[in-house]
Amino acid sequence: MTEIAIPSRVPAAAPVEDAILPFEVASLDLRGRVVRLGPALDRILGSHDYPLPVATLLGEAIVLTVLLGSSLKFEGRFILQTQSDGPVRMLVVDFTSPGRVRACARFDRARVEAAIAARAASAGELLGQGHLAMTIDQGTDMNRYQGLVALTGGGLEEAAHEYFLRSEQIPTRVRLAVAEEFSAAKLDVTSATADTELAPGPRHRWRAGGMLLQFLPKSVERMRSADLDPGDAPEGTVPHVVAEDDAWREGRALIATVEDIELIDPDLSSERLLYRLFHEHGVRVFRSTAVEAKCSCSRHSVQNMLKSFSQDDRDHMVENGVISVTCEFCSSTYVFEPSEVASSE
Repeated sequence: MTEIAIPSRVPAAAPVEDAILPFEVASLDLRGRVVRLGPALDRILGSHDYPLPVATLLGEAIVLTVLLGSSLKFEGRFILQTQSDGPVRMLVVDFTSPGRVRACARFDRARVEAAIAARAASAGELLGQGHLAMTIDQGTDMNRYQGLVALTGGGLEEAAHEYFLRSEQIPTRVRLAVAEEFSAAKLDVTSATADTELAPGPRHRWRAGGMLLQFLPKSVERMRSADLDPGDAPEGTVPHVVAEDDAWREGRALIATVEDIELIDPDLSSERLLYRLFHEHGVRVFRSTAVEAKCSCSRHSVQNMLKSFSQDDRDHMVENGVISVTCEFCSSTYVFEPSEVASSE
């Protein structure tokens, strides 16, 4: 990994969209990542007709998945999935290292509209009660690893903190932000007539950002903190309270000052944001990794999937003489003649 030191005077670098930027604050034993998403997020959310709160919630899930999945040191997949009783029944985000992501949401439109009307469409209210699963898939020859955390009416930041508290036991803080960006309508000049017309309506796109910060000292003893889970101690055992490390206390305080606008501002680069936070302690950034919205579906894979069904199942799929399959992730639709997916047996 190539290290790039941030100098005392940072030039006004152009922000890099759709990128993961790892960083380190060695003097505080802190490591982390900043994710900035633009066109990739636009491509995912723009392929669906999601209500605004659902799109925003899925955007947060995408940022969180990229933050966590980009820690994989091997070629594999990191899958985040929620299942809950709220208006948004399920979120699925699939990240394939080093930087491919796809995502979709399942929701009850009537319940979402009712929640919006009642001003009860926060992330926690949309998710409700249930669980969040994080799965690491290292390939067909390796076992999957899965961690679960309960959803109890809070948002995804809260669930991520609870996951690291209970499962990884690594002091961790996460910040997520998603927003729509609107710009004024642009003038449209037609070269053939030299007429100038105003394109109708404002232009719109999605932006998102996130930051993950972890306390990773070389001494294991320094990782012990009062906010870590007591583990399997018998019920009623009085926990031994360990003072929080000063370095982690400062790291937590600093990331708490990060505002949503700083994570999504197109005029503020990730490097500049990190310099704002940690310049007094010295911060190093490493080579960034690009993120792209890319689905793994294809006509060939869908065709093979249909061939695996029984003839009776395929017969029930026929409408107007064809079988149509729409990918939940990217909304691509594949149309087959029944003969194209007939079993070879």
